Amino acid sequence: MTDEFIKDNYQRPIISLRITITNRCNVNCLYCHHDGMVSSKQEMTADELYTICKIAKNIGVKKIRISGGEPLIRKDIVEIVEKIGSLGFKDISMTTNGTYLEKYAQGLKDAGLDRVNVSLDTLNRETYEFITKKDYLESAKAGILKAVEVGLYPVKINMVIMKDINQNEVKDMFKFCKENNMVLQLIELIESENCDDDKFSADYHYKLDMIEERLADIADEVYERKFMQGRKKYYIDGGEIEVVKPVDNSTFCANCSRLRITPDGKIKPCLLRNDNLVELISHIRNGESDERLKEIFLDGINNREPFNK
Repeated sequence: MTDEFIKDNYQRPIISLRITITNRCNVNCLYCHHDGMVSSKQEMTADELYTICKIAKNIGVKKIRISGGEPLIRKDIVEIVEKIGSLGFKDISMTTNGTYLEKYAQGLKDAGLDRVNVSLDTLNRETYEFITKKDYLESAKAGILKAVEVGLYPVKINMVIMKDINQNEVKDMFKFCKENNMVLQLIELIESENCDDDKFSADYHYKLDMIEERLADIADEVYERKFMQGRKKYYIDGGEIEVVKPVDNSTFCANCSRLRITPDGKIKPCLLRNDNLVELISHIRNGESDERLKEIFLDGINNREPFNK
């Protein structure tokens, strides 16, 4: 099945697998969900992650995204990427806050990482400290530039827009990205279950509609990404901006092509649900066959249904 995408019961292709290899992190962003913590002793090993990716490859998954928490907090991160890279995926990417990226960028590139998304909401030191509770801005910027230098491509900057915090910094961030051959992704804030949702949203939520209208007016070209929930890319004066809207809508669900693995080794068929997880890691640790693991993966795919129909 490696020459075509496997599909769920709604005929949505499963193109990519996103694996959360840790939910530990070295920053404390004010909008973070802080999902239930898994200790380092309970995290999946590099060999277990390899097994998961091997089964995914066998059923037709083409792309892997490694995420956290902060994935670079794991000391075996280069080994993890190297093992996954040996399987021959079309694309291996990572989402990181960039603070350890200067140290690891070359090793990750050599191990098989293709590209990286870096969460960076501001270039202003005081604003960065307010958002992350840490003084790591210069480390993050150095890591980003190192990623560009070693040839990870494209480097994308994930900028969550927050009212009265950074909505006026888009121009500066776009300039930074364009000068360094990077893509800027503007992300509309979503509510966090671990905050007072009404107050949090009222305090910080900023709809991207007006920004997107302005981008459409000045763009040299606009491209809509079919398998990325129809999100739009705006090409402006040699630079590129992509707009990421909230996912709780039927357009996102209709075009969802990603399966997820939680940090404690469960298949997560739907980003917006936690009541239909499929246990996987215990079967790997019990030494079950690849054929049985494939059946479990298929169970996870068959559990997929659009959250918003």
